[in-house]
Amino acid sequence: MKVKYLYQQVASHISVLIVAFLILSLLFSHYVEKFVYDSKTEELVTYGVNILEDIEQSNFNSTTVLKQYENVLEGRDIQYSLFDEKSAIIYSTGLKTPLIELQDNEWQKLKKGHIVTVKQALNRFDEDVTFVLLPYVHNQQFVGGILLTSPIKGSRQVVSQMNDYLWVTTAIALLISLLLSWVLSTFHVRRIKRLQEATSLVAGGDYSVRIPSSNFDEFSELAGDFNSMVGKLNASMDEIETLENRRRQFMADVSHELRTPLTTIRGIIEGMNNNMISEEEKEKGLQLASNETRRLIRLVNENLDYEKIRANQVELHKQDIQLNELFEIIKDQLTELAADRQNQIQLIVEPTLYVHADYDRLTQILINIIKNSIQFTENGLIILRGTAQEETILIEIEDTGIGIDPSDIEEIWSRFYKAILSRTTNPYGEFGLGLSIVKQLVTMHNGEIGVTSEKGKGTTFSITLPK
Repeated sequence: MKVKYLYQQVASHISVLIVAFLILSLLFSHYVEKFVYDSKTEELVTYGVNILEDIEQSNFNSTTVLKQYENVLEGRDIQYSLFDEKSAIIYSTGLKTPLIELQDNEWQKLKKGHIVTVKQALNRFDEDVTFVLLPYVHNQQFVGGILLTSPIKGSRQVVSQMNDYLWVTTAIALLISLLLSWVLSTFHVRRIKRLQEATSLVAGGDYSVRIPSSNFDEFSELAGDFNSMVGKLNASMDEIETLENRRRQFMADVSHELRTPLTTIRGIIEGMNNNMISEEEKEKGLQLASNETRRLIRLVNENLDYEKIRANQVELHKQDIQLNELFEIIKDQLTELAADRQNQIQLIVEPTLYVHADYDRLTQILINIIKNSIQFTENGLIILRGTAQEETILIEIEDTGIGIDPSDIEEIWSRFYKAILSRTTNPYGEFGLGLSIVKQLVTMHNGEIGVTSEKGKGTTFSITLPK
């Protein structure tokens, strides 16, 4: 059975309040009753003490004093009786019996000089009363005492009236509490309902929904966390969509790149099998097939490298590398490639500068970046620069190429990203994986890589590696 949260809240609040009011009512009622009867017995004891003191001063049988007190106490509905050591009544304003009937424990206690008080004596006298017994001791000898009684009905009336007020107050308080509980519960349920509706919208794919938030309470903080979650989901979905678009483009590019060389290789093989290629053209055909094969291998290797790096399956073997020597080797490898686009490679590095890194992976990093620079530079200059800093080695690759648009700088590290999508047939970096691999490898070296570029003037890649 489904019970609404509003009703649960109201029921829990009212249940707690009812229990609390019942406990408080019982305690207060008991306190009031005790207070009324204690006040009555205290009053009786006070009158008894005064009567005995005045009798002591005017002899025990002074009827004048007794009459005076009888007139005073009659207005307060209090009766008293004097009795001797044998419980025989000497003087009484209320009792008609010759003896005072007391329980043994009360009589023994009285003989020992103690005051006896009974807050509610039922069926002991002509009516239900509160009474006190005070001993009279003369010359250290018990000679009698005094009994003062007051009807219980007056005390009961006070207690009953107080209880009536208490129940009325409790009922009013409960009604007000019920109203406040309903208002507060409705307020909180609305906030939960709003969060539920927003969650449903997010589940339906709407990541633009937001909930008003503040630091007022936990619900407000939850709303803030919800907004933060939705914002991250929205950013993630945008990123997923971007990656999906790039993946589709990548698959289209790969399909194109695979189809073209495979078609070429197949044509050459079939031509040779069918003797359709002359001896003079065979060497040229084999060279073309070899170039297309290397192109396919490069595509596969780039993807394998990227996945291995992401899966932490690449192990680095670091060593001290003379940077000048490494630059020379890379320059020798890429000089011909740079010359094809009328570019020059220049080295600026101290011969004594060393860097601690994995030789193969650092070579891969530099070659990927330099090939990228060659690809987007024509009739220009590519500079490899090495500089020692306090705790790091700074390697810079600067070119005078076409530069990168500022809006694209953060995107160049993404997988499948290509600055010029139409240039799918460039022989180097055409698959959009090179710079993504570069950043992963630099991170594995505990280094940092950044790029600065100005459209139409060139680009500089900066790699910082710990010494």
